[in-house]
Amino acid sequence: MHADEADIDADLVRRLVAGQFPAWAGLSVARVDSAGTSNAMYRLGPDMVARLPRVEGAAQDVDRELRWLPVLAPALPVAVPVPLGKGEPGEGYPYPWSVFRWLDGATPDPAVPLAEPALFAKDVAQFLLALREVDPAGAPAAYRSDPLAGRDADTRAVIAALGARVDGRAATAVWEDALRAPAWREPGVWVHGDLQPGNVLVDRGRLGAVIDFGCMGTADPAVDLISAWYLMDAGARPAFRAALGPAVDDAMWARGRGWALTIALAELLYYQETNRVMAAVARRVVERLTESRG
Repeated sequence: MHADEADIDADLVRRLVAGQFPAWAGLSVARVDSAGTSNAMYRLGPDMVARLPRVEGAAQDVDRELRWLPVLAPALPVAVPVPLGKGEPGEGYPYPWSVFRWLDGATPDPAVPLAEPALFAKDVAQFLLALREVDPAGAPAAYRSDPLAGRDADTRAVIAALGARVDGRAATAVWEDALRAPAWREPGVWVHGDLQPGNVLVDRGRLGAVIDFGCMGTADPAVDLISAWYLMDAGARPAFRAALGPAVDDAMWARGRGWALTIALAELLYYQETNRVMAAVARRVVERLTESRG
């Protein structure tokens, strides 16, 4: 997926584990089938997962997750990854890596409707409201903590580059609506920063866990509203916004639409040939945003 991606396979994981965590050396190692773009995941025995960054940028997230996930976990209404160990570069692999407790559940298939879409939407809302309440003292800035206006030139360039693959006029209209919305003027709050299908686990139609916190930190909470278009269809979106209540005003909702659009457009362009799952998700998000103003 990336020009500078590290070579990772099950044999490498076995050698790294044996050399750095000898107590786990005899455990089975099996690749986890995932469309994830930042980390390669290997199930380690029945109860753990090893996550190895694919690129240097993702490697910078390792310490962030190990430091802050234990702080966030007690305040959140659903499971999040539990760190069990930090691995170091070795065996020709250049980055730090991590081991987490295995979480049961499945990532949602965007093409298959959820069994309980309104309840799922409320679950996501409750997760976001709880996350926002965690004390941000000492927290790092989120990966997506920049103002939308700073992405204007790049977003317009991506719309142009995609050409007929998207409705450029409708996408530009959504983007300009977001830019007109009043900016966030308050201190940043905790955000996940990347609430996409690959980063949540569903259990019997409900939100069971939220994973991959590499983008987390403090920012305008509008960035987490991307979940309204990445995780929900038009039928579930009103339940999501209603559950968020006064925490989300019209300006924040508009900025959330802008965040969803700029992220999805960039992913569609970048992954169209290298990760068809990500590209399909991004295309669906763009279509949802440009088909209506909801």
